[in-house]
Amino acid sequence: MQVLLHKIPGKYLDRLNEPDKGHIKTALKGLEKEPPEGDIKPISGQPGYFRLTIGSYRALFRYRDDHIFVTHLDPRGQVYKKKNKGNKR
Repeated sequence: MQVLLHKIPGKYLDRLNEPDKGHIKTALKGLEKEPPEGDIKPISGQPGYFRLTIGSYRALFRYRDDHIFVTHLDPRGQVYKKKNKGNKR
């Protein structure tokens, strides 16, 4: 599987400090393995979406064909608020 970041989470990742950025990139690479590595759970009420816990950050993603699309990446307290507003970022 290949991990692809949506434009907005990609920009957010670029702005983070180096230790956090490295930690998140390592965790996202774990999604490419078979089976995917990490604390992954489906998001209730959002069919097809999953979340990956990366310390105090959350990555929300979905599977499509042989790709993983990361649609949101934010601190834990904010990522679900933005997801529930219909991706208005």
